[in-house]
Amino acid sequence: MAKPGPSTQDPDGPQAKPKGRRRPLPIRLQHHPVVLEQQAMRAQNVQLRIADWITGFAGSMNFVYLHIALFAIWMLLIEKSPWPTLTLIVSLEAIFLSTFVMIGQNRQSAFQQAKADHDFQEQELELKTNTDLTREIDRLTTELHNRLLKDPAG
Repeated sequence: MAKPGPSTQDPDGPQAKPKGRRRPLPIRLQHHPVVLEQQAMRAQNVQLRIADWITGFAGSMNFVYLHIALFAIWMLLIEKSPWPTLTLIVSLEAIFLSTFVMIGQNRQSAFQQAKADHDFQEQELELKTNTDLTREIDRLTTELHNRLLKDPAG
């Protein structure tokens, strides 16, 4: 395979890429207004912050590792076979975790609806603006056309 010529290389020359570290974006991306509103609402409500934390932790590998360790210790040291207490604890945990998942899904659904409503309003405003501009362009074009036909010599 041939080496790329000088015209195809970066004008600043070869640059070393950092290993294992990502460069931050030079600009901050703006969030959707609905996203900012939802973040503010969640930050104000203690119950939502707790639910966010639990859902975030339960969806992490640290949660998996913690459970592997706890289950191994429980089965090997605390309770002997067939582990009736462990079964009860795991069942209760599954009930609570599924509840937190449903809370998260309900909040995500409400967020998507609020974003869709906001986007619809913005699109309707854009459509109205474009329609008004198109009508004004048509009016001006017709007026210009009529003036030119009325006095072609100028």
